[in-house]
Formats: sequence, C-alpha cells, structure tokens
Amino acid sequence: MHTQEQRTKAVMLFIECGFNHAAVKSALGYPSKWTLDRWYADYLDKGHVKEKRERWEKYTEGEKAEAVRACIANDCNLLKTVQELGYPSRTLLAKWVDEVAPGLRKKDKPHVKRDASERMEAVLEAYSGNGGTVADVIAKHDIDKVTFYNWRNDILGGDAQKVVDRLKSGELPDDVGELQEMIEAQRAELHRLQLETAVWKAAAKLVKKDPGADPSNLTNREKAILVGALRDRFALRELLEAVGLAKSSYFYQVRAMEAPDKYAELREAVAGIFQESSATWGYRRIWGALRTADEPVFVSEKVVRDIMREGNLVVIYHAKKKNWSSYKGEESPAPPNLVGRDFSAGLPNFLWLTDITQFTLPHFKCYLSPVIDCFDGAVVSWRASRNPNAELVNEMLDDAISTLSPDERPVLHNDRGIHYRWPGWIERCEAAGITRSMSKKGCSPDNSACEGFFGRLKNEFFYYRSWEGVTFDEFVAELGAYIEYYNEARIKQSLGWKSPMQYRRGLGLAA
Repeated sequence: MHTQEQRTKAVMLFIECGFNHAAVKSALGYPSKWTLDRWYADYLDKGHVKEKRERWEKYTEGEKAEAVRACIANDCNLLKTVQELGYPSRTLLAKWVDEVAPGLRKKDKPHVKRDASERMEAVLEAYSGNGGTVADVIAKHDIDKVTFYNWRNDILGGDAQKVVDRLKSGELPDDVGELQEMIEAQRAELHRLQLETAVWKAAAKLVKKDPGADPSNLTNREKAILVGALRDRFALRELLEAVGLAKSSYFYQVRAMEAPDKYAELREAVAGIFQESSATWGYRRIWGALRTADEPVFVSEKVVRDIMREGNLVVIYHAKKKNWSSYKGEESPAPPNLVGRDFSAGLPNFLWLTDITQFTLPHFKCYLSPVIDCFDGAVVSWRASRNPNAELVNEMLDDAISTLSPDERPVLHNDRGIHYRWPGWIERCEAAGITRSMSKKGCSPDNSACEGFFGRLKNEFFYYRSWEGVTFDEFVAELGAYIEYYNEARIKQSLGWKSPMQYRRGLGLAA
C-alpha cells in the first residue's frame, strides 16, 4: 500500500525522467510499470494522483453490490470499473464478482482491434486542439485511459510528452500522414543508434575486444560470432552491413564453426599430459611429449599453445625470495671457481653441482641437499633432513661417491656455504679424487644450474599444494617420488624431449 505522497512522488519523478519506468523503479524501488501508468493517467485526468482507500476501511454491502453491478455492466472490465468508482482494488473487485457470478469473468469477450491510423487519429484529436480533451477522445473511441496512453506512447515514442507539448504549441503538423512520416524517421534513427550500440557492446563482450575497437576491424570469425548473437534483435542484412561482412562470408564462418573439431583428440591428449604433469608443463614440453610418444603426433608448437590457451591450461608459477643462506663466514681457504658459469659436460660424472634448499611446511622445515650432474641434469644423489648440518651433506656426498667408477674424477662445484668448508667434506673430496670448485660470495649466478633445479622442483612439486597434516617422513617420501620422476620421466628439450635416464639409455650409458 502506497500513500498519496509516495504516488505523487513517483509520478513527478516519472515525468522528470522522460517517462522512463525503469528509472523510477530503480530510484524508488516501486511501483510496477502498470501501476505507474495508472497513477500517471489519474494525474493527467484530475490534476493529482487519486487517493486510495486504506486497507482497514470496510466496504458496505451496498458499495459491494454497486461495484459488482458496474463491473458486469462494463463486461467485467475490472480496470474500467475501478476507475469509474474509485474503489476497490481490482483484486477485491474480482473476488466480489466471482462470489456473485462464478465463472462470469472467465468467459471469452470479443476483442475490438484498432488499426494504426485510428490510433494515430485518436492521439492527434486529443492534442491538436481540434478533437476535444483526452476524456472526450476516450469516450468517442470507447477505450479506457490506460489504453489511450499506451497508444500515445507507442506512436510518439519514448519522448511522448515532448512531442505532445510541441503538438499543443502548434510546432508540429496536425496532418496524420506528415506527422507519421516524422515519427517513422525518428524511429529509424533510433533503431540505427540501437543497432550501432549493440554491435559495439557485443564486440567488447563476446569477442573480448577493447570497448573502443572498431567492429569493422574484427576478423571474419569474430564478426560472425557477433552477428549470430544479435540476430534475434536485428535483421541479418543490417547486421552484416554494420560490421562490414559479406553474406557469403558469414555463412561460410557459420559452417566452419559448426563443423566437427579436427583437434578434438589432440585437445584430450594435451589436457591429459598437462594433468599428468600436475599443471607444470608448458606448451613446448607438451609439444615435445607428443612428438616422442609411442604414437607420435606432429603438429606445430603454435597449435599446442592455442589449444592450451583455449582450454585455460595455465602453468602454475610461484616466485619467492630466498630467505635462508648457508653462508656463515670463511672457515677455510676457498678453492677457485673452475666452472665459470659454463655448466656443460660431455660425459656423465664429469661436472657435479650441489647446494642446499629449504622447504617451509606448517609444522616443520625440511632441508634438501642434492648432487646434480651437468651432463643431463640428473640427480645423482640426495638427502633430506630437519637440520642443515654436516651430516646432511656428508651422507649425500658419500652416496654420490658410491656411484663413481674407479676412473671417474668429477669436478664438484658449490657455493660458499659453510658445509663445504668443514674438514669432513674436504677429506671426502680428497679421498675420492674430487676436484673442488666454489662460487664467489653472494653470487647465485655462479651456481645457477643448481638454483634452476630448485626452482623447477618447488614450482612443480612444492608450491600450490596443501601440506597441512603431512609428517616429515611423508614429505620426504613424496619428495623422493618426485626426484625419481624427474630422472626417469620428466622430458627436457635440451635432451631431445627425453628424460635424463631415457637420454642415457639412448646413448648406451645406462642400463
């Protein structure tokens, strides 16, 4: 129930907004389109919005009977009856009629159709000064006020009140044909603007182009998508003209888009490889895996890249600053840097790299110390511990030395961590004939190949996973499984899209 003040406010706002129902509804939260039209009709007829009887007021039996008689006389037209009597609501009136004459309201009533010329004449009669008032025209044509104003808004368009004011002032012709031509011209211009706006919005929304991009600069495929999305609102001919696309080109693109996807099987294969890699392989590595599979698939790298982009197969990546260092000072003389950032090796066990990295989990920290062979990037040995102590690196080194044949004497390169300056480490290297090499202080590029292994390891294995509730032993077991996968199954472009062990087997260097 709305007060008279609320109704008047809605009507005034309706007029100020250029008779925009949606604007009033958005600003006030009420009323419905039909209700607002009824209030506005009352305002035009009486100069004010009609006050409504409060809900708590009761109607007498005489008022009920009078309302029912009037409604039946009006062929059960609830709106017309309520407007004539000023009471009750249409819902209540319908209830009274159904109580007195059940089923009467539901009988089919004849519908009088009015052609466009008759509607136009009625509107001109009301406002040109030659046909009387609005009430006279309504009575002459046997219609109600709402019907009349619907005619008016339909004929004169969204700026109906402005047109009415110009009619009353004599600025517009009262000739039906001439006025109709002017209105049709305005409608054509409005339709053109609506089409242009729809095309630009669709270009931004459907084909993800910049809102300021010219739709005529789209590809034919993008234009076809745009036209297809707007065909339910505009004619095909005008849409094709608006985007600059030939009819034959449009239907060619439609047939092409409806054709079966020739990459359907490839999409499944790419998605499968991507999931098996735990979302860590990019398009180049997947392309290499396809070429080296048991049943090779030879396609362009760009095709694989496009398939991954269309399927939203995005490689996870995490950049994190290093927050732990093994450097604790110069405990012993540092050996020279024999590598000079050249991490290539022509044979296995010719150049080794080592370092320590830290994993921070919810309830503990884990330190990993591996030996990396520069020949193919294989992990020769590794150890993990809760503490980055001498035992960690010494046991790792013992494991690596155990893999050497009697005539193998590798160069072992590392940073200036204190673990590689202690007597136990130096003694083991000398006993095995290992030549020590060391980076400059605070210079990570001097050992970048080992740092790169740590980066790949953490991006593919550690980051983006929840380690809540995982024990130290469980974590080390999963870490070992990844390192085994790294050696046996993780393919590398530098190895001809083979894993380190596959590469060695191919050269006859491993069983």
